[in-house]
Amino acid sequence: MHVFEVRNAELIESITKQAAEQGITYAAIVALIGAVDSFTVSTNPAGDATAHTYSSYPLPAEMTATGEIVAGKPHIHAVMAVQGDRTIGGHLHQAHLHTSFARAYVIPSGHHVAVPEDEQIVFELFPDDRAPTGQGRINDTRVAPRPQTSTAANEKE
Repeated sequence: MHVFEVRNAELIESITKQAAEQGITYAAIVALIGAVDSFTVSTNPAGDATAHTYSSYPLPAEMTATGEIVAGKPHIHAVMAVQGDRTIGGHLHQAHLHTSFARAYVIPSGHHVAVPEDEQIVFELFPDDRAPTGQGRINDTRVAPRPQTSTAANEKE
């Protein structure tokens, strides 16, 4: 088992770099713990399991996660605990650490996982320049919500 420690860095980039330095291209991330200053996750919108909605949170959070490294790229599912006894979860695309640290416990694997082209989105990094400053969240607009039909609107026609 390898332990990757991350401080004063972006989490996904650091795990990617440390895995490459250790020659790890496929692995299980059996535990990932720490605290972050801000993060971006994606989840599937209701009604479309093939799409992803990105949400950035410029909030400190306690983190627990698991995942895998596939072809050298981390694929992490995380649960982030934020103020007010709330949790936020999803595919972790970005997490910045400046105040605290994180540790990933990684077990290399000889098993190579093939990821179909239409599932590559789970490895995509979220552009940092779109994250808001201060408190709150911003939802990415790359995934348009499905139109909703309103019974009241239909009755007026």
